[in-house]
Amino acid sequence: MGNISPFCTCENLNCPLHPTKHNKGCAPCISKNLRLKEIPNCFFNLTSNAEKRNGDSLEDFAQMVINCKKDYT
Repeated sequence: MGNISPFCTCENLNCPLHPTKHNKGCAPCISKNLRLKEIPNCFFNLTSNAEKRNGDSLEDFAQMVINCKKDYT
């Protein structure tokens, strides 16, 4: 599908909600994450060592951001 945004950094191509799997863009992923109180996978790409995170929760993302900030100070 040609529905992927130029800013998309999601590398989880196996996910059925990935924009390449349908014509609805990021909306299904965002909707799922809002419902589960999670952060979309692509947001974790802003942090270092994203692949080592414990999960996708708001708390997991906050901890990754805090740890990332510590790496730069």
